[in-house]
Amino acid sequence: MSKPELEFHVPDGPWTATGPGVEERVLAEDPAAGTRTALVRWAPGTDTSPQGVARHAFWEEVYLVAGALHDLTLDTVFTAGMYACRPPGMPHGPWRAEQGVTMLVFTYGDGDGAG
Repeated sequence: MSKPELEFHVPDGPWTATGPGVEERVLAEDPAAGTRTALVRWAPGTDTSPQGVARHAFWEEVYLVAGALHDLTLDTVFTAGMYACRPPGMPHGPWRAEQGVTMLVFTYGDGDGAG
């Protein structure tokens, strides 16, 4: 299986809660390959401090569509129009989204078939 073939359309899939104040709308995915494209939105005031610094075993690319994220480790605010590309294992966060944020997120395996 691979991601579906989709021409331009208005995404209408459901927003699914993935954690406190966090929802995602999957645009396309291939679970077998560990690839996913999703819109992710955080409600105003969302704070990931309790989870600490994040690391994962997959590539992640993030484009900030609207709003802003405050990286609490770097003490830096990242705003709409900014982009990140994170290889597997790269530490990032924790984060706070005072006014909320919407992100376009791409995740995919590390090149050896592992997601």
